Amino acid sequence: MSQPPSNVAEYSVSEISAALKRTVEDTFGHVRVRGEISGYRGPHSSGHAYFALKDDKAKLEAVIWRTSMARLRFRPEEGMEVIAVGKLTTFPGSSKYQIVIETLEPAGVGALMALLEERRKKLAAEGLFDQARKRPLPYLPRVIGVVTSPTGAVIRDILHRLADRFPVHVLVWPVRVQGETSAAEVAAAISGFNALTPGGPVPRPDLLIVARGGGSLEDLWGFNEEIVVRAAAASDIPLISAVGHETDTTLIDFAADLRAPTPTGAAEMAVPVRAELLAAVGGLGQRLEGAAYRHIEARRRELRAATRGLPRLDDLLAIPRRSFDELAARLGRGLGANTLAHRGRLGRSASLLTPVVLARRIERALDRLAGLSERQGRALDVHAERKRALFARTTQRLRIEPIGERVHRGRDRLGEIDGRVGRAFIRIVERRRDRLDRAWRLAETLSYRSVLARGFALVTDGVGQPVRSASSVAPGDPLSIEFHDGKIGALAAGTPAPPKPKVRAKPKTPSQESLF
Repeated sequence: MSQPPSNVAEYSVSEISAALKRTVEDTFGHVRVRGEISGYRGPHSSGHAYFALKDDKAKLEAVIWRTSMARLRFRPEEGMEVIAVGKLTTFPGSSKYQIVIETLEPAGVGALMALLEERRKKLAAEGLFDQARKRPLPYLPRVIGVVTSPTGAVIRDILHRLADRFPVHVLVWPVRVQGETSAAEVAAAISGFNALTPGGPVPRPDLLIVARGGGSLEDLWGFNEEIVVRAAAASDIPLISAVGHETDTTLIDFAADLRAPTPTGAAEMAVPVRAELLAAVGGLGQRLEGAAYRHIEARRRELRAATRGLPRLDDLLAIPRRSFDELAARLGRGLGANTLAHRGRLGRSASLLTPVVLARRIERALDRLAGLSERQGRALDVHAERKRALFARTTQRLRIEPIGERVHRGRDRLGEIDGRVGRAFIRIVERRRDRLDRAWRLAETLSYRSVLARGFALVTDGVGQPVRSASSVAPGDPLSIEFHDGKIGALAAGTPAPPKPKVRAKPKTPSQESLF
């Protein structure tokens, strides 16, 4: 029996699917949807991102194409409440519909602040913000690495302020400071600067500055990403965070060694004022020159005082000179008296002698007198030479030059002792530092955290005491399980205790029948 004719139009599956696609796209070509991100696993290898938006009653599949993904001002995360703007479309091949997102923004600042606080607590629990990790900035860095946009006003302000205060060598690592890829680029720049080797073709910076101008919370969100915070905390080079204005706070500020209120303030913290240093050095030089002059004057006064304490040269030579004059006078008188005595004896003898004998005796006496006179003259010369040599030695000992030489020798010895004391102090400090390093490495080796890093876990009860036996835990007790990279909470499940092994009964030995 044939069916009666119908006025309802007939469609093929492809036709009805295409018609439905056109209807959905024409009706919902531009929509704004609020929902919670679900199933987000990051961008696909193609650059697109696939996830879903849901609320307490429904779920909507969503996709962000690669071009739109690059324009996002923040990184989507699982569980974040967002507002998506885009169009609805369908896939005829599977009869499914989804929203193609063109722009995505957090659903209010409150959601971002809640996510930011949760992330801050998590990273703080890992110790990334501890003050013990902070390092002092170098006083005069030779090379400064700057991580920022190469075209903004920030890098110009930093370079201008550094040139005004103390010109140094600046290396700029260009990055995007906003958008989906900004966090990865900033983290790669920090790691790249740390990977430079000292003495290589590219100088390794002594100080890093991560800088960006002010903006909204969404604009600065890239500096709240974990990858940036962990790179800043792991940096071996001291790092200054200069993101936003003074009222803006990002997570990299907590991980950096020092936070600057503005990029210009970071440049001021990085280097001192060269003119002030020159003035200070000049003042120190003047003080040193004055101290040296005063020291020399004091030593000169001491030398003069010591010189005044010595007797005068005329006083020292007065007695020897007087003795010399007296001896010379006595010698002259003695010669005269001796001559007169000999003449008297000669006269008396002459009266007793004949002229011939007298003449011979006179000749002999004259010869002897000549010999005595010659010997006496030589003796006088020798005596005078001895007195002159004694006078010269006395004068040499009383000169001022030996006292100055002793002062110079004492000063040299004092400088040598001072150098030896300085070198001994440096050796003591180095030995103490080596002992402290060995003790620190031993403490790290004995810490239970090194055991956790090998794959073990630490289980504690509700009050933080370690659980050493399964029998000490009751079903439903709260537990905390600590791994090497964090802690998770848990509840003890009620599981039956393993059955005790049954004791086999020993088989009875059949009794032996009596032979009687």
